[in-house]
Amino acid sequence: MHPHVNQRRTIRHGRVFEITVENVTLANGVTIDLEIIRHPGAAAIVPLLEDRRVVMLKQYRHAVGRYMWEIPAGTVDRQESPMACARRELVEETGYSAAVWETLGAVQPVPGYSDETIHLFLARDLTPARQHLDADEILEVHPLPLDEVVAMIADGRIQDAKTIAAMFLVQQRRI
Repeated sequence: MHPHVNQRRTIRHGRVFEITVENVTLANGVTIDLEIIRHPGAAAIVPLLEDRRVVMLKQYRHAVGRYMWEIPAGTVDRQESPMACARRELVEETGYSAAVWETLGAVQPVPGYSDETIHLFLARDLTPARQHLDADEILEVHPLPLDEVVAMIADGRIQDAKTIAAMFLVQQRRI
């Protein structure tokens, strides 16, 4: 028996996502109400300079109350592909554009309560472009050596899940 959705209602329409409550009968016969964040998806980019430095962001994240080290990323707009989102976000957040793009994969960061998929990309052959941050983006751009980024993950300075996953996939390519 597969799970069956008995009822679905949206309880909040937000700027980026909506929250739904679904009454579901699970495969084991248990019926439960589940709150789910419905998210349009995102794209995240590992921008790699010729000298093996990764263009990293130190970005304020109010939900956790601090600055975090991250790769650039953003929400996919309506009628936009993840690749188009990645190209747009790279320029907007870092002030770089890329001539060479590779798909690394995708992750679902919190499948227990969200359907968000983050598409991961590697961007190379970077050239300077005009950065244009959104009004609510507070960040600093820091090109850091690839080995230092990996060390920052190992010692806990980088805790952002999409960044950790993307860097793992980059390392598997032996770049």
